[in-house]
Amino acid sequence: MSDFRPTRDYSGTTITVMLALALIGIADAFYDSYAIYNGQLLWCPPPIDGCNAVAASPYARIFGVPLGYLGLAFYLAMLGLAVWLRFAPVSRGLRWVALLYTAAGLGASMYFFYVQRTYIHAFCIYCLISGVLTLLLFIAAILHFRATRAGEAAPTHRAAASAT
Repeated sequence: MSDFRPTRDYSGTTITVMLALALIGIADAFYDSYAIYNGQLLWCPPPIDGCNAVAASPYARIFGVPLGYLGLAFYLAMLGLAVWLRFAPVSRGLRWVALLYTAAGLGASMYFFYVQRTYIHAFCIYCLISGVLTLLLFIAAILHFRATRAGEAAPTHRAAASAT
């Protein structure tokens, strides 16, 4: 009878990565939101210098709310979720929420990338950074889910082994 044990516990590491990525996302979205709120132009480093074209497009708002504000809310909520996961890393509900929340964020980022490419014909470096951060958050959420799921599988495995 052998118990399944992961060779390394990644749950703490993945939560730390989620915290760090959420903080970087907050900084990224805050800069964008601050500039939009104050009516300032965004600083865009070449060669990706379409930030202001993207920010001025009709696609840059949902129901009148700038996407930068929604991004800031997304990353603040992600930070709160990661902190909560730090205290309850094996909570099944929190793990699912993290996985689904980051998947939704990734879907939104992919859609916004599509809109920039297809309709605006310009790219915003801050949007691209946000998209990469969201992809990395999703990967971290998957890794955390898998690392902590292994802990759940052990009792089931033992019960099945003792039944034979």
